[in-house]
Amino acid sequence: MLVAPLVRLLEPRPGDVILDGTVGLGGHAAVLLAQLGATGRYIGLDVDEEMVEAARERLSVVAGPRIELVAANFAEFPAVLKRLSQEQVNHMLLDLGVNTAQLDDPSRGFSIDHDGPLDMRFDRRKTRKAIDLVNAMSERELADLFYEFGQEGASRKIAKRICQIRHASRIRSTHALARAVESVFESGGVVRRGKTHPATRVFQALRVAVNEELSNLRLFLESVVEHLRPGGKLAVISFHSLEDGIVKRFLREAKEAGTMQEVTRRPIVAEPQERRENPRSRSAKMRVARRL
Repeated sequence: MLVAPLVRLLEPRPGDVILDGTVGLGGHAAVLLAQLGATGRYIGLDVDEEMVEAARERLSVVAGPRIELVAANFAEFPAVLKRLSQEQVNHMLLDLGVNTAQLDDPSRGFSIDHDGPLDMRFDRRKTRKAIDLVNAMSERELADLFYEFGQEGASRKIAKRICQIRHASRIRSTHALARAVESVFESGGVVRRGKTHPATRVFQALRVAVNEELSNLRLFLESVVEHLRPGGKLAVISFHSLEDGIVKRFLREAKEAGTMQEVTRRPIVAEPQERRENPRSRSAKMRVARRL
């Protein structure tokens, strides 16, 4: 996603070291590796062990740079760099979107389109799942969660309906949760316009909470300046305003502190052709900044 502008703006060179905090299936890595020559190094992290193994298989045929793939949260990257004896890197990349393979796997519970257990963990080693939040949080806690992490205007009505339903039986599956949210808009006098499913924001909120996505993003950004070489670049691809807002504030504060300079005055978005070929790219925004 946004591969061409990413390569153009990062300008990786032979011998560079790149940290990819969300390597996923290795899509960005496969392209960026070609820019590093035989002496470069690519360090790819992903909290999802399945994605790390898939990326390892895909990138095993790539000759040239040294490739290090590690199952770790991007917030833990300073410890990973220390373990690899790599104090600083030339470029850093985060793609905060949910991988297509994760969305298409019903057992992961990320997608409204596929019925499966309410899981939503990127890291299956963690114990807390979406089903635990949906069935254990109070009505007020659920409403606050949907509003804060999903920006859902009907959060209180949705939370109330969920609590009514779970009083009779636990909500266990993605489709059961989706139907619960749909019922609010069908009979609650709430209007939802647009092409997205009525439960989209609720699913986003639960996923963000289960994986502590926003706090991990903040932790990552706190360590960027220390571990990015002068002249090196940071690229972050976000998919909703909560993520983008955190990145935007970090870059503004870093600019005021004289440590970072924005390369992109406005976030880069996908070209029309990419949006047609990959509808998920419609919400992607990329910001790039240079370490001073």
